Amino acid sequence: MAGMTAAQIEVFLGKEFPEVQTPKVQSADGKHAELLLEYRPHQLRPGGTLSGPTMMALADTAMYALVLSAIGEVPLAVTTNLSINFLRRPKPEALIAEATMLKLGRSLAVGEVSLRPASSDEPCAHAVVTYALPPAR
Repeated sequence: MAGMTAAQIEVFLGKEFPEVQTPKVQSADGKHAELLLEYRPHQLRPGGTLSGPTMMALADTAMYALVLSAIGEVPLAVTTNLSINFLRRPKPEALIAEATMLKLGRSLAVGEVSLRPASSDEPCAHAVVTYALPPAR
């Protein structure tokens, strides 16, 4: 099965998850994906930093985009684990997620995601994410 392109993934995310802000899928090739989440004031937590749930959602979405770019449109691929380390406080600005596939098997996909503010090369969070893949039909 052919993987989805970055543009196809972005359209798919917007259609399937209309209630959330769709990040810009800048690239996705089955091995790496890069997403950009524009800053919105509702993403802030007390203290003026981007919230943990905002960063966790972006990490999960980046891994989902990576999985879709590797295996194609498989809506029933689901998160089974997400472990995140918050490394430093991100300022209120756009976030970039860089996802890398560590292992793509028949039933699981494991990857890591580095999050960083758009104005910096320093990561603000690092996640390891596992997706369960439905059986091929």
